[in-house]
Amino acid sequence: MSFTVQVKEEVLSHGYHQAVKSELAAIIKLAGSLGLASTGLTLSISTENAKVARHIYELILHFYQVKGDIRHYQKTNLRKNRVYTVFVDRDVNTILDDLYLADNFFGIETGISQAILDNDQWSQAYLRGAFLASGSVKDPEKGKYQLEIASIYSDHAHDLAKLLQQFLLDAKVIERSKGTITYLQRAEDIMDFLLVIGADEAKIEFENVKLLRETRNDLNRANNAETANIARTVTASVKTINNIAKIMDTIGLEQLPIDLQEVAQLRLQHPDYSIQQLADSLRHPITKSGVNHRLRKINKIADEL
Repeated sequence: MSFTVQVKEEVLSHGYHQAVKSELAAIIKLAGSLGLASTGLTLSISTENAKVARHIYELILHFYQVKGDIRHYQKTNLRKNRVYTVFVDRDVNTILDDLYLADNFFGIETGISQAILDNDQWSQAYLRGAFLASGSVKDPEKGKYQLEIASIYSDHAHDLAKLLQQFLLDAKVIERSKGTITYLQRAEDIMDFLLVIGADEAKIEFENVKLLRETRNDLNRANNAETANIARTVTASVKTINNIAKIMDTIGLEQLPIDLQEVAQLRLQHPDYSIQQLADSLRHPITKSGVNHRLRKINKIADEL
């Protein structure tokens, strides 16, 4: 099961009894289309999720006592998904008027009604319906955080962004070939959105995965830094050992001051030691900077030979 489906099923698990009409308004806006029959307007609401289709049927029956007809057909594309359509041919005008969806030309209003934008409970329910109708969220395991809601109408996508911003979410809009996308990219915004639409368990899972990934990344960075430090230590050690060998072959170590002789002999005996370990191993331990100073002197003497 994808993370998107998991979120939608958690939202649907709350049932239709606690639903607000604006949830249905968002679903119709994003997944509905109008037709004309001899009896008047018809409404078709399509989804690829059977449970969402059942939820739409129950919402219409619950709020308007109208029984829709659930139909389905198989897509012919590569994914061959089944599409479910809730078809309504009664009281469509009444439903559209009541949900602030009717325009003046027997169509669906393209923006979001100000009445919904001005009411926090309606706004929250609208976002829930929008996600059920055309929302998707990337699995947090994949590392790139993204939540999207696709809209046919550009002004609706911008209204949706405004609605998300009312909940302090950093929503943005992008135009694509098949419509306009309202999206969130910050993990914190996505988790807050999940709370807004009532997907508390999905939010907890998202957060746990995010924390696990961040911990793993921190460990990797620490390991990489440690590996780089070891590589630098080895490179410096090899250079110093070669210089000590050069001094031994030319003037001899005994020509060096006692303090330099001691460091040189330690370096030869322990080529893998860090500077700190060398400092701690001296007869009279000194600081790391003191050992570095002595090693630089040895290197300088070798360079001048």
